[in-house]
Amino acid sequence: MRPRLGLLSAAGLVAAALAASAAAVEHMRAEAALDGDTLALEGGAVLRLAGIRAPKGEAEARFAEAARAKLAALAAGQALTLQIAGPARDRHGRIPAQAVRWDGVWLQGAMLEAGLARVETFADNPARAAEMLALEAAARQARRGLWGDRRYRVLTPEEAERVGDGFQLVEGRVQRVTERRGRFYLDFGADWRRDFTVAIALGDRARFRAAGLDPAGLEGATLRVRGWMRRLNGPMIEATHPEQIERLAP
Repeated sequence: MRPRLGLLSAAGLVAAALAASAAAVEHMRAEAALDGDTLALEGGAVLRLAGIRAPKGEAEARFAEAARAKLAALAAGQALTLQIAGPARDRHGRIPAQAVRWDGVWLQGAMLEAGLARVETFADNPARAAEMLALEAAARQARRGLWGDRRYRVLTPEEAERVGDGFQLVEGRVQRVTERRGRFYLDFGADWRRDFTVAIALGDRARFRAAGLDPAGLEGATLRVRGWMRRLNGPMIEATHPEQIERLAP
């Protein structure tokens, strides 16, 4: 028989550990997986698994369904402990939280380990980023799930110039850092009008500096950057928090 919420169990131990942090803790039961990173909860609330992004929509139909089925198998009908380290609700009214099943299974970790999600943190909720990035890296190295499909590969700066907008990971060496109009621009090629660029607002510099990623000192660094890529001259990702950037060995 599964332990009920409130009993001395794995859920109770997890809840005690989470309560020791600054995050709010809630106990709820999942009813169904709406997609690979969203759960309908008992009572009508909706949980968004904070820090990960699962495939969605027709363009990603193959992995979108696999991710939804995986999350359903993990969580439907299960009691969950939710750690809310950022805003209590996102702009869609969902609860963005880290979620641990009654028996200690961490849902974000399980989805990343299966290769059915990528890490996508936000400036107001970067909780457990290092752990999630490590799990994603292991799945990527093993080519599990979506990492076996070239559409999800980590792009070179040159490849970034040839793909469309969307959530991407790009890895390369910073050729030049410039500061203008209230931003640092990290250029990964010789021609800023067409090459891949990362933009960091001057107002965000302190948090990057605290993480050892002062934008002014990143020329020559090899970085892996993640985020929503759009076209502004060449392809650009706006980095709002240091968890979007991994500094790699040359």
